[in-house]
Amino acid sequence: MSLQKSEALMIAAAVAIGLVGLMSPNWLVFTTTLAVAKALVVLGVVMLMRSGLVSFGQGLFFCIGGYAVGMGGRFWGIQDALLLILLGVLASTALAMILGLLLTRYREIFFAMLTMAFSMILFGVLVKSHNLGSTDGFSVVQWSLLGWVPESGMGVFWLALVLGLLVALFLNRFFQSSIGLACEAIRENEVRVEYMGISRRQVLYINYVLAAAIGAIGGSLTALAAGHVDPEMAYWTISGEFVFIALLGGTGHVAAAFIAAMLFALVRTYAVEFMPHTWQMILGIVLLLIILFLPKGIWSLFTRHRRAAP
Repeated sequence: MSLQKSEALMIAAAVAIGLVGLMSPNWLVFTTTLAVAKALVVLGVVMLMRSGLVSFGQGLFFCIGGYAVGMGGRFWGIQDALLLILLGVLASTALAMILGLLLTRYREIFFAMLTMAFSMILFGVLVKSHNLGSTDGFSVVQWSLLGWVPESGMGVFWLALVLGLLVALFLNRFFQSSIGLACEAIRENEVRVEYMGISRRQVLYINYVLAAAIGAIGGSLTALAAGHVDPEMAYWTISGEFVFIALLGGTGHVAAAFIAAMLFALVRTYAVEFMPHTWQMILGIVLLLIILFLPKGIWSLFTRHRRAAP
């Protein structure tokens, strides 16, 4: 299978970011790691948006991925980061396979509210679970990567870059596959898709389960980087952030989620630093400007440039 030009550019960008990270301050490395982790969850939101669905409950799988890392190390003695991430993916996939049977029956606001409801149920359960730290959560135990114990944030930084790149390359091909194209067709006219002999619910079900698995990877990486998990990971405002970033980047390309997540992280970091009491207003203004001038997201800047080129 030949490597596409966009995929080669993504690989080059990941290598460049990794090299720049070696010379960057710790705060920027940490911020970039969290941005990549959130971008993975956002990609799950984008997958659903491409099929005409908007999830305000993607924090459910983000939280499950994070708590799987924390519980795997604390209660089951698992220390290898890859096994912990796999544990989160399996747990989220299993839950999504059950919830998807119900959620794929609904569309529009009903789907959005149901996804948020399940996420808030998990939040309520975790808040009442004293063995899991209740509202304070608990710390993630020291982890290793194939026997290597990282002494700084560079270990999880490189892990996030590699996993982010692999997921991006996979989704780039997935969006071009028959299922990926069927998702866009369902968004435009699901009745016509049914007439073509394609099961709308089956396509949406596959999409939902994949989005859950990818969201769990993002949650797992966040737990490894931050070293702590708490119920706020499942709160509705966290899911709102993912939708915010998805709108900021747009659905035109998988790279848009990473660009928007990094931009969001930097804007919020500096807004909190210089205007701690009005940073939410700054984010709202940014989103308003994007909706007014770039309704298809930041990625539309690249497509406009491409169309304008002779």
